[in-house]
Amino acid sequence: MLSYLKLIRAGNLIFIALTMFLIKYGLFEPFGVAITLNLFGFSLLVLAVVTVAAAGYVINDIYDVPADLNNKPEKTFINNKISEKAGYRLFFILNIVGVGLGFYLSNLIGKPGFSAFFIFGSAILYLYNSQFQQTILIGNILVSLIVGLIPIGVGLYDLLPAITPQNQKTQSTIFSILIDYSIFAFLVNLLREIVKDQQDIDGDYNAGYKTLPIVFGKSRTNKILFLACLLPLGFLIYYIYHYLFENIAAVIYTLLLLIAPLLFFLINIWTAEKKTEYSRLSMILKAVLFFGLVSIGLLQFILL
Repeated sequence: MLSYLKLIRAGNLIFIALTMFLIKYGLFEPFGVAITLNLFGFSLLVLAVVTVAAAGYVINDIYDVPADLNNKPEKTFINNKISEKAGYRLFFILNIVGVGLGFYLSNLIGKPGFSAFFIFGSAILYLYNSQFQQTILIGNILVSLIVGLIPIGVGLYDLLPAITPQNQKTQSTIFSILIDYSIFAFLVNLLREIVKDQQDIDGDYNAGYKTLPIVFGKSRTNKILFLACLLPLGFLIYYIYHYLFENIAAVIYTLLLLIAPLLFFLINIWTAEKKTEYSRLSMILKAVLFFGLVSIGLLQFILL
């Protein structure tokens, strides 16, 4: 059982669920916006997203066996503690459950076309692992896009169907906040995906992948990461100046937990060479992503 929990990245799935519940009960409810789903319906939405994400982690491990045996043999579960056949079976079950729940919810809210959100997510995760993971940047962008779409997915199912001419302005404002969070999550996760490619360059090279570090080399990729990091950093500075400047607590939170770690990343990525250095920088970006998304639950104390 423990091997299966590690295979589906249970910790990451909990984080996804936490983010979604924070959006509903830390953003939608305090601001009194009109919503579509009750607790049961929203829990089904969370379960649908989590199962599709879990399926993505499973198929990732199946296709990554050749590289993982070199990069992280202690964390390779397929063909070690779990057979490839069992892995594929779990992948299909999770996908069927996730897409099925998505289809049910889409019809429940009277928007059957929204089921494309889950079909698209499932297809992208499969194509990423089977086709595009070995292609320079395409795989990084696709998996980051999936991460970025999570806040938008909540708005799509819970916020959008409840829009009326009377509440359109309020609903649109809240939805624009979700888009901002999605952009931030996409940018930070894209950085992290490339850093992980730096960390796994040896195993990826032996597996025949064409990642950014393999094509351009570690030094040039470090410079690309340095420049790319300026985007989320500039995004946060813009947000402080335009929206948070009068709230000291919000400014301190953003400076200490988001901007300071990104500045640390910016300084250290320029000279990073060792696997341990990239591992540390990857963890820093993961922390930035965590504190960035968790701040959704703090907006009620900033904007109200």
